[in-house]
Amino acid sequence: MSKEILINSEPQEKRVAIVQDGLLLEFHIERPQDHTIVGNIYKGRIEAVMPSIGAAFVDIGLPKNGFLYLSEIESAYESIEAPAQTPIKEVKKGQEVLVQVVKESFGTKGPRLSTQIGLAGRYLVIMPLEKQGGISRRIENETERRRLRDIFKKLKLPDPVGFIVRTAASGRSEQELVRDAQFLYKLWKRLEKTAQEKKAPALVYEEYDLALRAIRDSFTEDVTKLIVDSKPEFYRIQHFMRTFLSYLCKKVELYRGDDLFGAKDVEKQINHIFESHVYMKSKAYLIIEPTEGLVVIDVNSGGFKKKVNQEEMAFKVNAEAAVEIARQLVLRDLGGIIVIDFIDMEREGHRRELLNILKNALSGDRAKYDILGISKFGIVEMTRERIHKTVQMLSFHPCPYCKGKGKLRSPQTLGIFALKELKRYLKGKTLKQASLTLAPPVIDEILKDKEALRAIEHKYRIKINLISNPTAHLEDIKFS
Repeated sequence: MSKEILINSEPQEKRVAIVQDGLLLEFHIERPQDHTIVGNIYKGRIEAVMPSIGAAFVDIGLPKNGFLYLSEIESAYESIEAPAQTPIKEVKKGQEVLVQVVKESFGTKGPRLSTQIGLAGRYLVIMPLEKQGGISRRIENETERRRLRDIFKKLKLPDPVGFIVRTAASGRSEQELVRDAQFLYKLWKRLEKTAQEKKAPALVYEEYDLALRAIRDSFTEDVTKLIVDSKPEFYRIQHFMRTFLSYLCKKVELYRGDDLFGAKDVEKQINHIFESHVYMKSKAYLIIEPTEGLVVIDVNSGGFKKKVNQEEMAFKVNAEAAVEIARQLVLRDLGGIIVIDFIDMEREGHRRELLNILKNALSGDRAKYDILGISKFGIVEMTRERIHKTVQMLSFHPCPYCKGKGKLRSPQTLGIFALKELKRYLKGKTLKQASLTLAPPVIDEILKDKEALRAIEHKYRIKINLISNPTAHLEDIKFS
């Protein structure tokens, strides 16, 4: 299978697409004004303590204060400068604390903070304030897990720190893992010194940008090529690769054409991300509706044509849908509570198998998720971690016409409404004539029943001129 990472870099934005056999698996976008702060480390100052919600608000130098649970502060240090690891006995306004952003600001909420600092490398995450480590649950081979544990038992560093072994570490040599651990340790010591020297609120460490994050997290040996369409970005990536991933340098290519995403047939697939209907090969389809509180996904058989009984049809469509849903969750970066309404199935065995198909399809998802199970009505409830702003959040703003309703009133409804507004406009006025300017479909509806318009003219003793404006929005009503 051919797997490629495509990077489109322009002054206004950077876009990263991960494509396998021509199918878009992941898509991310980053603009200078929307640069992510997740992963950044700050020296912050506690601005307010709220015992009623068990949290504190921390000034990290951004427009919105960050949100930090008190339980985390109490296990942190009295101050950044203190050499002794003294737990905070009483959290007070003005105290300084080292924090990392774990979740972007959403709406009116400030960023979610944590005192559990973690710095990600290629194969490891160093947890400098923790003494215990762990291995990714996605490394399932027990022999490999034992080998990795043995490597870290022998690792000698000046101070005890914790490491989380990432999935990418599976099969890597002891030398590669030790090199990654030593690099992360040196990075932490440099950041620790910076934190001591700076006065809160201050940025101590800035996470990689989109392109370098994609390389660190997704550029594994199964990737055939990484193609970038910008010469400066190509040289920057080459420098990064020589430092961290020299054995993959030969897979990096510079695209010299004008439209990388167009040439790879990715642009069309990106446009489909924003559509509510997702059609599958069998002609069945999904309807994906994100709301403020949760995401609802409905599975429909649509034009499914195979000659099988109802139960088999339901299972085949659901099985195909489960794989596509897993892809869409990653592609759209949907998070929070997710409710999936599969087609009803009678057999318990089919329900169990469907759940296994969904879990298997989600196994490659880097976000944390939890599936509660499947009901006899085919309802699956799950949660998925959402860290960054979604592509849709970055690319769209609420419709100024429908005000977020997602629907417009019908021409018939608008015709009735326009005549009511006309009467309100004429009340108390003494005019010989007036003009009502509307979109053509609304004019057509009014003219279907001219009696209503004649009644208004008779009542107010006025001549009404209907003016059709093809450029007017459907809901625009103008009097003159």
